[in-house]
Amino acid sequence: MEDILENKGEVKKKIPISLITIRSAKLFDIPYIMRIEQASFREKYPRGLFLTFLESNPDTFLVAEYNGKVVGYVMGYLRPDMEGHIMSIAVDPSYRGNGIGKALMIAVINKLFKKGARWIGLEVRVSNTIAINLYKKLGFKITKRIYSYYSDGEDAFYMVLTPEEWEKVNSG
Repeated sequence: MEDILENKGEVKKKIPISLITIRSAKLFDIPYIMRIEQASFREKYPRGLFLTFLESNPDTFLVAEYNGKVVGYVMGYLRPDMEGHIMSIAVDPSYRGNGIGKALMIAVINKLFKKGARWIGLEVRVSNTIAINLYKKLGFKITKRIYSYYSDGEDAFYMVLTPEEWEKVNSG
């Protein structure tokens, strides 16, 4: 495995995506998920939320694992109106740039559409261009701007993926 120094001084681990396993999250994963959450977001979810989410959405709370270590997670769920929703996704900063976020998104999107989602939505900070670009590559479209969505006053984009767009992404 090769370490690459990025301009922020962080050591990035370069790994082949074929060595990443995507699986359902388990109770013992929660401390590792919380560490990734702490390293990734200004606004953090409390432990209880992860536990409740795991209990109510075991099929769509996924982790990415490398050499037995949780290096990313995604939380998706199906609303009563059959809208799929991506609540959170994050990858350990040391493992970013390896396609792990994309692999997690593909896995949860497939699960949500298989469960009958009519579309999938998510919110993303307008400043998070890396995530926005990934979501666009996966077929998501910006449908609206939500002003002052985050507690620090930053706006969010609401992005939507339809089954038709997902089919286009997968066929071309």
